[in-house]
Amino acid sequence: MAFLRSWRNSIFVKFSAAFLLVGLIPLIALSIFSLQAFTGHVQQFTVNNLKQMSLYMSYNVNNFISDYDDITRLMYTGRYEGYSQSLSVNQTQNVNEYGQINDAPIDGFLKTVLYSDKQIRSVYFVRAMDGKLYTQTRQSKPLRADQLPLEEWSRPLAENPNYLSIYPTHDESYYTNSNYRVITFGRNLIDISGKLTAEPKVVGSLFIDVDAGALDAFFRELNLGESDQLYVLDGENKVYYSQSSSSKAGKNPDFEHFDTGNFLVLSEEVPNLKGRVLMLVSKENLYQQLTSTRFAVYIAIIICAAVLLAMGIWFSKRLGSPIRNVLQHMNKVEMGNLDTPITSYGKDEMGRLAFGFNRMLDRLKIFINEAYVAEIKQKQAELNALKSQIRPHYLYNTLEVIRMNAVYNDDGEVAEMIRSLSNQLKYVIDYGEDWVTLQKELAHLEDYFYIIRVRFENRIDLKVNIAHDIDLDWQILKLSLQPIVENAIQHGIRPKGSKGSVLVTVESLKGKLAITVYDDGVGIETERLRRLKQALDEPAAPSKNVGMKNVHDRIKSMCGDDYGLELSSKQHVGTSIRLWLPVKDAATKAVIEKEGPPQS
Repeated sequence: MAFLRSWRNSIFVKFSAAFLLVGLIPLIALSIFSLQAFTGHVQQFTVNNLKQMSLYMSYNVNNFISDYDDITRLMYTGRYEGYSQSLSVNQTQNVNEYGQINDAPIDGFLKTVLYSDKQIRSVYFVRAMDGKLYTQTRQSKPLRADQLPLEEWSRPLAENPNYLSIYPTHDESYYTNSNYRVITFGRNLIDISGKLTAEPKVVGSLFIDVDAGALDAFFRELNLGESDQLYVLDGENKVYYSQSSSSKAGKNPDFEHFDTGNFLVLSEEVPNLKGRVLMLVSKENLYQQLTSTRFAVYIAIIICAAVLLAMGIWFSKRLGSPIRNVLQHMNKVEMGNLDTPITSYGKDEMGRLAFGFNRMLDRLKIFINEAYVAEIKQKQAELNALKSQIRPHYLYNTLEVIRMNAVYNDDGEVAEMIRSLSNQLKYVIDYGEDWVTLQKELAHLEDYFYIIRVRFENRIDLKVNIAHDIDLDWQILKLSLQPIVENAIQHGIRPKGSKGSVLVTVESLKGKLAITVYDDGVGIETERLRRLKQALDEPAAPSKNVGMKNVHDRIKSMCGDDYGLELSSKQHVGTSIRLWLPVKDAATKAVIEKEGPPQS
């Protein structure tokens, strides 16, 4: 019984039932109706369209053959086969004695024919008197003349010397490493000067290799599928061309036993070939790709989707009110108001969600009360630990400087160095404040650098450049500059072994305080610079560059993730480290210390 009550009160069950009844039933019914209404019409339209395309293809093929028939007739200059001119030429004498066709050298004539059409790849002329072969080609590969099938090409010319012969699609195997497939057209050159005889006086034979790709361009417009087939056949059903490169050109496929039940057969005559264009189109693929049928189904889906949308709007008005109520309370919690429990809710899923929301508020209050103070103490302990890592490291280096100077220089500089050291110790040991003025931090840096100048005999210099819009009373984290400058000296200038300088610039950029420490030292190689940048953002303590890592972590802990260190270096040129800090005066500093860093 409890399960049935839960099921009956479920919003999702109610919405799902309404969706199935109001949505799927109309969708299925309308889809079936659309398919039945449009399938027959679209199928008939598609078949008629294919017939038109087949007729168009046969027309193109016929013109294709006619064009190259006309090109082969360029050899004739007298009256023959319906062609005439005012002057008859003795082609026998022209070809055999002068090596000419139409008063032009045979090679020149062949070149004219070759470049009369861009699809012609090679032209050959075989002189009948002695079988001499003349050739012109666009091929860059050598011709193997002994492999030319001249006897095979000449056989139909011998049977019908007055007509054009066409040799089916074949490979250019007589050219070395040729990948082209061509169709060969042939015509006899007959001497038509003088009295015509029953037996034509054949002077020679012209053969033209035409790129079969010229037909590919025609048939590509049909967009045939992989299982569809297309053939160009002669009167004996011999294949002259197929869209498949592996077709058996010149052979007779068994079309009588072909399964026409699964294929649509379309055939159109090609008069110049005395043959036909035959298309075998897969009915399954054809009807699967009918855009019109799909369009009808899409219309049905759109109509049903509109119905579903209307029902969804109605349901959203009825069922969306409790959801919006929960969202409003969540927005109040996001703004920090935890005293916003949901006072009324039902027994369905939204009611359980509201009940869980109220429990979450209660637990969140307890967690904040218990964890807030502990979190503050933990952050303070982390900051003190970071400062304790910086101070001993700095003091050891400073004392070593003074000791070495006392050993090697017995003069009055020691007193001044001790004074600088005492100022630094007083500044460092004062644990009472984390934020100091920019003026104090720069003064501490000058005290530190005095000892550096003495130690290295003024070979290392410090320059400070402060922009005009910088207020020296702005607040800065204590002991944030000296470790960076020390790092520039130890790892940048000293390895160079010569004079160097450190430049500190203070400016305001993008609403932030930007302090940049430049050195003209040895710089950092690209891979090591990448590792340094990666180490800055890793939580684990590094084994090297501890000072720089500690300063970066202190800034991010006190100021937020939008602040910290930014490294840039070029080997043999120098290094720059930029400290990004918020612009703060004394009043802003007090707020930061009380409320903690901003949340980014």
